[in-house]
Amino acid sequence: MTTHTAEAQQDRQSGCGQARERGAMSRVLLFTVTALVAWATGVAGTLLYQWINAPDTSAVDAQAAKLAENLRGDLNAGFYSGGQTYGGQFTEGTLVAQVEAHGGALLGFSTGQGPTDGNVHTAKVMLGLVPPGGETVAADAYPVRCYRYTFSFGPHSVDQSAMTCPASRTDGKPGSLTAQMGALLARQPTGAYAYRQLATTGYAHTPEGALDFLKDKRLIAAEDTVSTMSGTAEGGDVYVLALRINDVCHYLRMDSSSAASRLIPLWAAPADEQKACGVEQAVAASTLYGIDPAKAG
Repeated sequence: MTTHTAEAQQDRQSGCGQARERGAMSRVLLFTVTALVAWATGVAGTLLYQWINAPDTSAVDAQAAKLAENLRGDLNAGFYSGGQTYGGQFTEGTLVAQVEAHGGALLGFSTGQGPTDGNVHTAKVMLGLVPPGGETVAADAYPVRCYRYTFSFGPHSVDQSAMTCPASRTDGKPGSLTAQMGALLARQPTGAYAYRQLATTGYAHTPEGALDFLKDKRLIAAEDTVSTMSGTAEGGDVYVLALRINDVCHYLRMDSSSAASRLIPLWAAPADEQKACGVEQAVAASTLYGIDPAKAG
């Protein structure tokens, strides 16, 4: 009798232990499922919130696409261009003028060796600083975005891709890069159409001749301040200067050849060269990029 009682008690204890184990496993499973559901719900909620509140980038993306199209036109000049943009040979000044025409600023420009013969040029651009065509566009409908453009020889070499905008200013000062670029655009020369195609023939290749050119062609106005000017002679009767206009670094390319009349002689230096503003950078920026296919053969 005692034996049967002990066995029955042991069976009950064993059953209670198994029940506790099953209960614990159920609680662990329930907690896991609940956590997964909560995580999934949270992620879905976050994605939904971002989708609802994400700015509409279509307007600025359209400007970026137009910029790429203009650059392809520049690289496919002559009678193949169909009258697109500037065409023929161009310098960094052409690129700066194109970028500003689409409401942006050039952050940086570099040249490297391509996978085959020839160089590959890379431009980093911030767009969305100025609405297209001077229109009034809500800030959330025209956000600031950054893009990377690479190109070498020919229109089909142009590649455009979105990139994350740098988080800090290029001059090392505190504040946002967007504010820095906005101030740079606001301090442009006040002369009529400062960044446009012009011939520099007839002006002395000296700082004084450069200043006369800027005044005569109305690239600067009386209220503009020109300072820190340094120049150097380059091959082919080309004179290149680095100067500050309204405390914004600019490059000036003075070329005596008649073919240079289709070039933009004055332009704002890229953001990452604003602090240095050296004539060495100006010389590199004044190099001719692209080629006119109509004259290649």
